Amino acid sequence: MHAVISNTPLSPNVNRLDVVAPRIAQIRQPGQFVIVLRCEGAERIPLTVADADPVRGTITLVIQAVGKSTRELVALKAGETIAGIAGPLGKPTELISTGRALCIGGGVGTAVVHPIAQGLHRRGVSVLSIIGGRSREWVIFENELRQLGDVTVCTDDGSYGRHGFVTDAAKDALAQGGIDVVYAVGPVPMMRAVVNLTRPLGVHTIVSLNPVMVDGTGMCGGCRVAVGGQTLFACVDGPEFDGHQVDFELLMDRLSTYRVFEQQALAACQEGACKVGLA
Repeated sequence: MHAVISNTPLSPNVNRLDVVAPRIAQIRQPGQFVIVLRCEGAERIPLTVADADPVRGTITLVIQAVGKSTRELVALKAGETIAGIAGPLGKPTELISTGRALCIGGGVGTAVVHPIAQGLHRRGVSVLSIIGGRSREWVIFENELRQLGDVTVCTDDGSYGRHGFVTDAAKDALAQGGIDVVYAVGPVPMMRAVVNLTRPLGVHTIVSLNPVMVDGTGMCGGCRVAVGGQTLFACVDGPEFDGHQVDFELLMDRLSTYRVFEQQALAACQEGACKVGLA
């Protein structure tokens, strides 16, 4: 059992949970994730380790409440517990050692960008972060990223920072030159748009993929993705890949596979008819 130390709302449907997991806190690396099991019989949820405190023995999970299982997780109070957390899983981020990196985070993807920016900063790499949300209240991890380098904030409605999408700001940053690598995490359309910007410029671009994942060990095959014409598994071969090689159309199609079942599980939860099910 893993005790919840704190539960902090970050935006209208995103919460930060600091959870006791001392072994994971000691060995996790940027880009890695965990599989969370709320209780016996619940769905397994893959979540990036957004931060860790080895001294306290805690890890930070940032959870967007979009379905039944994730809503149950963000409803946890300090002192309550999570039945199981397995990890760290996946390959660590490919971090450069010198130069300048552009980290782009859209929505909850900003929490995934954070540990990448941390790792780069520790290596002495200059970090520019571009993050965005629909409006000011949806912008997360701004203060944390400002401790690691320059930050440009974008909002769709112009209520905070720069008016427009993160891709607009990214286009301007790339036009100035000097960017050695781009790390992009967010909605699939956003990552695809970033890749379309960097491909003509030949700037290496790493994206973090979020296909349906069950066990996190490559056994179920649910998280298969097409990269460079090959079938790979996000849980063991990723979750990060060369964005210029990713088949985004196939990824978007696979992400919609269980949409009807997810909607049914959420509806049943709202009616109080079930306790476990899909996220």
